[in-house]
Amino acid sequence: MNVHDILTLYGTSTQSRAFKKALEDKSVKTVFLQGLIESAAPILFAGLAEQLDQTILFILQDTDEAGYFYHDLTQMLGQDRVLFFPSSYRRAVKYGQRDAANEILRTEVLARIGTGKSVYIVASPESLSERVVSRQRLDERTIKLSINQTIDLTELRKTLRDLGFQETDYVYEPGQFAIRGSIVDIYSFSSEWPFRIDFFGDEIDTIRTFDVQDQLSKEKKTEIEVVPEIASMNADKVPFLHFLPQDSMIVMKDFSFIHDTIDRIYKEGFSTQAMQERLEGATEIAQKEILFEMQKDQQLISGAQFLRDAIPFKRVEFGPRPSETAQATIHFNISPQPLFHKNFDLLRKTLIDYQLQGYKLFIFAESKKQVERLKEIMSTADTPPDGSEAFSSNAYQRLAPITLEGLEGNAALGGVSIHSGFIDNNLQICFLTDHQIFDRFHKYNLKSDKARAGKMALTMKELQEMEPGDFIVHVDFGIGKFGGLVRIPTGDSYQEMIRIIYQHNDKVDVSIHSLYKISKYRRSDTGEPPRLSTLGTGAWERLKERTKTRIKDIARDLIKLYSKRLHEKGFSFSQDTYLQNELEASFLYEDTPDQLKATQEVKTDMERARPMDRLICGDVGFGKTEVAIRAAFKAATDSKQVAILVPTTVLAFQHYKTFKSRLRNMPVRVDYLSRARSAKETRQVLDDLEAGRIDIIIGTHKLISQSVKWYDLGLLIIDEEQKFGVSTKEKLRKLKTNVDTLTMSATPIPRTLQFSLMGARDMSIIRTPPPNRYPIHTEIASYGHEIIAEAINFEMSRNGQVYFVNDRISNLPEIAALIKKYVPDCRVAIGHGQMPPKELEDILIDFMNDEYDVLLSTSIIENGIDISNANTIIINNAHRVGLSDLHQMRGRVGRSNRKAFCYLLAPPKSVLTSEARRRLEALETFSELGSGFNIAMQDLDIRGAGNLLGAEQSGFMEDLGYETYQKILKQAVTELRNDEFNDLYEESMAQGEVLSGADFVDDCTIESNLEMYFPDFYVPGSSERMLLYRELDNIEDDDELTAYRQRLIDRFGKVPHEGEELMNVVALRRVGKRLGCEKIILKQGRMTMQFVSNPLSVYYKSKAFDSVLNYIGTHPRRCDLKESKGRRMMHISEVGSVEEAVTVLRSIENINKQY
Repeated sequence: MNVHDILTLYGTSTQSRAFKKALEDKSVKTVFLQGLIESAAPILFAGLAEQLDQTILFILQDTDEAGYFYHDLTQMLGQDRVLFFPSSYRRAVKYGQRDAANEILRTEVLARIGTGKSVYIVASPESLSERVVSRQRLDERTIKLSINQTIDLTELRKTLRDLGFQETDYVYEPGQFAIRGSIVDIYSFSSEWPFRIDFFGDEIDTIRTFDVQDQLSKEKKTEIEVVPEIASMNADKVPFLHFLPQDSMIVMKDFSFIHDTIDRIYKEGFSTQAMQERLEGATEIAQKEILFEMQKDQQLISGAQFLRDAIPFKRVEFGPRPSETAQATIHFNISPQPLFHKNFDLLRKTLIDYQLQGYKLFIFAESKKQVERLKEIMSTADTPPDGSEAFSSNAYQRLAPITLEGLEGNAALGGVSIHSGFIDNNLQICFLTDHQIFDRFHKYNLKSDKARAGKMALTMKELQEMEPGDFIVHVDFGIGKFGGLVRIPTGDSYQEMIRIIYQHNDKVDVSIHSLYKISKYRRSDTGEPPRLSTLGTGAWERLKERTKTRIKDIARDLIKLYSKRLHEKGFSFSQDTYLQNELEASFLYEDTPDQLKATQEVKTDMERARPMDRLICGDVGFGKTEVAIRAAFKAATDSKQVAILVPTTVLAFQHYKTFKSRLRNMPVRVDYLSRARSAKETRQVLDDLEAGRIDIIIGTHKLISQSVKWYDLGLLIIDEEQKFGVSTKEKLRKLKTNVDTLTMSATPIPRTLQFSLMGARDMSIIRTPPPNRYPIHTEIASYGHEIIAEAINFEMSRNGQVYFVNDRISNLPEIAALIKKYVPDCRVAIGHGQMPPKELEDILIDFMNDEYDVLLSTSIIENGIDISNANTIIINNAHRVGLSDLHQMRGRVGRSNRKAFCYLLAPPKSVLTSEARRRLEALETFSELGSGFNIAMQDLDIRGAGNLLGAEQSGFMEDLGYETYQKILKQAVTELRNDEFNDLYEESMAQGEVLSGADFVDDCTIESNLEMYFPDFYVPGSSERMLLYRELDNIEDDDELTAYRQRLIDRFGKVPHEGEELMNVVALRRVGKRLGCEKIILKQGRMTMQFVSNPLSVYYKSKAFDSVLNYIGTHPRRCDLKESKGRRMMHISEVGSVEEAVTVLRSIENINKQY
């Protein structure tokens, strides 16, 4: 059975026939659908969509309810037929904060009604309480464009400007347009995607929509409507119901509640705080306009007005009881899906009962995989419940549809979800939803989420952009200021160069091919600016050398340890058992692809004879702990002990609780060791450990002290590794040589810093956020007792807890007094880093055990505490906190299936620096968990990486800047490989391992006088060119390059010759590096390749160098090999372009295959 069958079933049922009859009766104005509850209402109306060819306005009780109703309708009918009409304000109307993304949806509804096509509109009382522009005004301000239409570009530009559109280089937000050559991008307020219009002369050739984030085209259109921002127009505003066609129908859940809500909003009007925020800093004329605009009669309608407007329409109510006497009532017999609270035995019994009564059973699940899991869980219980005879094996055969197998007519509706399951007793069908069975949060998506993506893309872009005047670091020259892109004549052509300005106004122009040597200067504190380097003094070189020496010391130990581990024998664990499968099937969430991959990699490593050493990186709440639990259980079922090392006592206690509840009913014993346990308990635990009575032990660094004796340790799991000190790590290294080790870190340690560079450890990265996590409702507000009291009262009313983070210890008591004053029954605990550790731990553990309602603290909570009952976080002075820290703190809430709130308290936006304002707005806009927070990567003030290498390194990072530090790290490792660890290579080559030149060369630089750049008529704006150059610089393979070329053509049109040559440089550098070239020079029609500088390097015995020699042998006239000043190099003649150079290098690379 599929969606279409369900719609047919409901479209032809007895009740729907009776309902249609009532609607056709002209004398009947009001109809009541009694007992139509849960998701049955949207399904019924979806089933009738074909037969009711009219516009229907659905009004639900609040935005969330409307969102779920809209979600159910779109699942049944698709997005074209159904529109969502939100409030244009971000929070309650009285705060007056408009939301551009919601404006798009409102305008889209008005524009669609204007076309005269029938449509389903879902709204809430808040959205209907606001007035809208009159139809005449909307028509006046709409531009209609279609393919083959002739229109003058200058005229179009003028019209757009007159309508209030803003011209920019690139379009990111509604109300912007951009013109590049023959391409015009416009972001209309009536569409979730912006439009890209391609002209041929004055004729429109193609129209397509495009995605803001990657600026790539999506689908083609034949005609479009462009509508400017109409919400800001104050004249001629009318109630929304005036806009509806006269034959429309209004469907409501509770008429009197809707009327009362609209009336309440009207009476509240706009708060004085909202007025003051808008008036602040405005001119006198603007203030008058604002005061006029914020009169409630201008913007809102009263309850009485709504009543008058609704009377002419046909009204339908649904639900348990009518709020007005209806002229016709139709009865439904529907009951809600029973609650199972993850009790699968109860679920099984209930389903069998319904099955025996002849009901059909259907499961709605977002993905087929969820259905498979339910099938698995249902089939694990083979014994009849209660052991009673009544349930014979025959009945169990008939239970097959629950296991979702075998029987005709019963199916799992994978890929379709509804919000709330129900049982229709008339039709004898059960519709169950998997998220209710598993007690998970269910999420609805609105189109406005797409429109918000532009804001995020822009913030991300601004963080990466280099503006003239920014501090940048060049690996060879040091810290300077970016002076922009400049064109320099070289011979008879031009080259685009990057200008860097140093101390005493010295300038260096750097080729765009060595862009990878440049990075933005970032450091942990944004205090005073760094000192510019002085050219020619050697100070920068000395600093680099000192850093390299230090890095080499660390790397040397790691490489030694690694080679030692290569020869060690570890324990090889056995394959998964049935217990392992059962544990994994009972995981409440769906595994994300990354999580599955990480689990798989860990298990494969454990089953090998070589000791495992794997690092798992992933954002807060991405399921690292689950991977650890599975690994620990695998080790325990092989009778090995598992040690889990955590940095704090609180975390030890918390992990203990998590492991305990996850491994309930499993044959393993979990315990923990920390300062919080008494001496007697500790002694008992140690004895049990030594005797092998404990399988999994969780603890702080006490675990690796002398007093701990193991019975048989098989796996060591280290959580939040970056928080441990050097001495602890030393002890660990000794323990690690032949024990499998799994390390977890929430700090996304950047790619370049992988110590897997030298193969010192393997890495799994979990990048995908879990599906269906609650987005965290985030808002920026000013510090004041109203908002604090409101947030705390709301959380306490649902028995939850609140985190309050304040950056200064000194005024914590003052805030506690304020909370006590306005929320008298609130229990407040204060915690900060200067308290005695024992006291702090007690407070945190009491908070975890629900002894307090509010934890008022400094930022200590970001260190891995995870309390599922705390779902509101208030961050004071949020403007002083870095983006990744804010993100980490916010990730502490919203970890259960409840809606979470995050309040960022900061001074009014007008006072903030633009950077702080952007940071907060980015967070407010992106409430999703892990919105690909690569920002964390960029803004990750160096934390993770610094500690990864031990404390002594962070000083160097300050001086060098973060990315430069990584580059030097990479160089240091390559140098070590070439000099001291040459024999390691010899060994691996002797074992038959093929090494490419890339193992010996850190980088292949290109020097050339050919024209290679993107001309500014092709890509306007130097910061955009810089971004494109940087992206090109980071490309690793041919597929990525093809995709990059496609994107360019899509955004800017055909790539000019200079651009094509520039893209070939990427391949040239990559192949050059594989062949072991440190530098390639293309000048005067010939190419010079410089090889590895150390003449004793093993490289000269490798296959890579063999192929160079073979090439010389086959082309003796064209090539000559030289050595000058100890450097080996080869000249190849007749190479006139980069493309030819790439062809030559590829033929050298492939020559061995011919022999």
